[in-house]
Amino acid sequence: MKQPPLAQLLSIVALFGISFGIVEGSVVVYLRGLHYPGGFTFPLVPLEAQHLQVEVAREAATIVMLVTFALGAVRGRWERFAVFMIAFGVWDLVYYLWLWLVLEWPGSVLDWDVLFLIPMPWIGPVAAPAGMALLMAGAGVLLLARRAKGWGFAPGRVGWTLGIAATALILWTFLRDTAATLHGALPEPYRYDLFLVGCAGLLVAFLRSFQAPAGSGPAAP
Repeated sequence: MKQPPLAQLLSIVALFGISFGIVEGSVVVYLRGLHYPGGFTFPLVPLEAQHLQVEVAREAATIVMLVTFALGAVRGRWERFAVFMIAFGVWDLVYYLWLWLVLEWPGSVLDWDVLFLIPMPWIGPVAAPAGMALLMAGAGVLLLARRAKGWGFAPGRVGWTLGIAATALILWTFLRDTAATLHGALPEPYRYDLFLVGCAGLLVAFLRSFQAPAGSGPAAP
């Protein structure tokens, strides 16, 4: 399989992410009309067990679709990883944009949302997943662009350790407040400080993993 030019590839990935975001957002429009006719606010009204199981299955299928698209779009593990990040980031951003256009929600990026349900509910203000989506999409574009110019990408032990630790820290900010998702409580203040530390750690781990082509001089961030 011949890989398309970078601009064409980015257009294809963006189109997929936009379309997928609209589909996902439309599903949530119907869900909120069914379960939260008075508006989506915390404390949450829990979903019925059967509907919750359907939602978990749908979210798992969403990730499988993104992975499958990345596997079929390009060759090379890092190129596929980059496509996954771009598609995920665009999908998530368009998802929130579609909800805002249809429902006028969120009214602010500080509004709280349920982000994911596997293995337990993730919650956080919209600013956090939107920020992560921008970071992922930007990192994916940079990775594809540099790989197309012959750059290597090797996280190494330090890169993997820093990346995993930063990811775990960000996930903890989403998963720590179980009372707000499992017991109908109001959310505790979000730990923006730890989220930003985690994002910085991911960015450092990502940038230090690039290896400039032979003969091109020292690597630039």
